[in-house]
Amino acid sequence: MIGKGKSISHTWASMQYGWNQEKDAEVVYSKNLAGETPKEITEEFKFVQEQNARCTNNTLSFVLSPTIEEGKELNAKALNEITEKFLKEMKLEGHQAIGFVHRDRQHTHVHVYVNRIDFNGRAYNDSFIGKRSQQAAENVARDIGLTTVREVQQEKLDKIKLIRYEIKMIHEKVMVEHRPKNFDQYMKFMERNNVKVIPSINKSNQLQGFRFEFKGHSLKGSEVHRSMSGSRLAIGIAEHAGRGFVKNKDNTVSLLGKATELSGNIAMKVAKKVIVKTIKKGMGIEIG
Repeated sequence: MIGKGKSISHTWASMQYGWNQEKDAEVVYSKNLAGETPKEITEEFKFVQEQNARCTNNTLSFVLSPTIEEGKELNAKALNEITEKFLKEMKLEGHQAIGFVHRDRQHTHVHVYVNRIDFNGRAYNDSFIGKRSQQAAENVARDIGLTTVREVQQEKLDKIKLIRYEIKMIHEKVMVEHRPKNFDQYMKFMERNNVKVIPSINKSNQLQGFRFEFKGHSLKGSEVHRSMSGSRLAIGIAEHAGRGFVKNKDNTVSLLGKATELSGNIAMKVAKKVIVKTIKKGMGIEIG
């Protein structure tokens, strides 16, 4: 579960917007309140807030988001328990508060609005409230057996790691089996394996690399693996193509059916590789 929090000043506008995002939003938590609409609740907040006119951001806004799968299983009673435990972790259990759930999207989440001013006129300390709300949500999730934010992050990292590995395996298969002699061939063979390769063109209209789209993910070549950076990919294809891959005069290559200039970095690395290869070949002939 992920928790987000901040202090706000426009209580009614924010609450009304959040409440009206979904028709008949279900209230899952209410504390020290009698009102049933955003306007009525704002008026009750305001009555207490008048005791501390110096505080302008006098309402706290939180969003509690379980994982997609867990959110589908949580009923109003369970969400009430989550909200209550969260506010206790934040030491806000004695303040006026309202919580309502949104199920209009795939991801169930609870909006919680809390009066920052208590019944004695004291303002709640909102220092580092974003970080503290994350930690409080994590403590609650751990306590009741929900997935914590760290577990969500680790799951995402593991998924990205697998995606990177799959793209790299497809890339290596294409380079070995098909030995593409230009970028267009490489892109075509990759797409046959469900990887879409998109050229990255800089502001100077030069090719500086590629992005790889696979299973809903989009990664730069260097993010997939260092061997798939723009320069290393160009070098690999140049080795298959031999002479004529790069037009030395203007450092252009064929891409999507037209001449495209390489960025200075890629052009320089390809040129160095060609020079080294030529020298090694010359040395080999001399030794023979």
